[in-house]
Amino acid sequence: MYQIIVNADDFGRHKLINEAVKRALESGCLRSATVMPGGIAFEEAVEIARTHADLGLGIHFTLVNGNPILPPEEIPSLVAENGRFYDDYGLFVKRYAQGKVNMEEVRSELTAQLSKLEATGVPLTHFDSHQHIHSLPGITEITIDLACTAGIKAMRVPATGLFLNGGLGHDRIGSVIGRAGLRFMATIARQKAKARGLFTTEHFAGNVAGRAVNMEDFSAIIKKLRPGTTEIMMHPGTDNGILQSDCRWEHDFEAELASVCISPADELLRNVRIANFRDICSTRA
Repeated sequence: MYQIIVNADDFGRHKLINEAVKRALESGCLRSATVMPGGIAFEEAVEIARTHADLGLGIHFTLVNGNPILPPEEIPSLVAENGRFYDDYGLFVKRYAQGKVNMEEVRSELTAQLSKLEATGVPLTHFDSHQHIHSLPGITEITIDLACTAGIKAMRVPATGLFLNGGLGHDRIGSVIGRAGLRFMATIARQKAKARGLFTTEHFAGNVAGRAVNMEDFSAIIKKLRPGTTEIMMHPGTDNGILQSDCRWEHDFEAELASVCISPADELLRNVRIANFRDICSTRA
């Protein structure tokens, strides 16, 4: 069986991302999203999830490039002088490697993020993290602990391929090396998750240190599906000009929105089952 979970990351980060998720859910193949508890459009995202029963909602744990839930003075090792998380993923990882990230502060902040989402009463189907921070040793264990306590049954494993569609000619060598490191950590995280009884997909695809998944890329992913379930990570949005400025990320949000707005009845998806993490957990229980 060929099954896909198309997941929209950064739900709640911006109203134009929320708008894209709603559009792709109602007229496309999107059935899953992970919400940022510190996002400025969090409440609206939760309301969209509450009124769309076919959306599987997860938590997008955030320690980089976003807003914390706890006061900055309670998590000094995690925030910059402006009280926000460090915007630079590389800087966070460097500080983490140097032992400058307090893991108890990480646990406290991620607990607060999960508590904020649990308080909405919307059932949670899975978890992942902004820029795959949950794949880092130590943080993996914290997120798994929190998920198991909350009854969340599935975790993203971003074991991405080394190359985007088209091969090395379309990639920078640094991006390939970065994906190799992420794949290694994600594979270990998968073992830890399974040992705790969490579900994971067999395969993963999407934009990791590379360009947006446009329609050509999306079609290539579908045509190369392997048996089992593939999570396809997407970051759809409705206005590149506004989102690239507000999110400080030169990403083609509109291209990814066009990709996920493909109808489930489209010929490309004829032999593919479209699902969310709630579906895979129920079928494997």
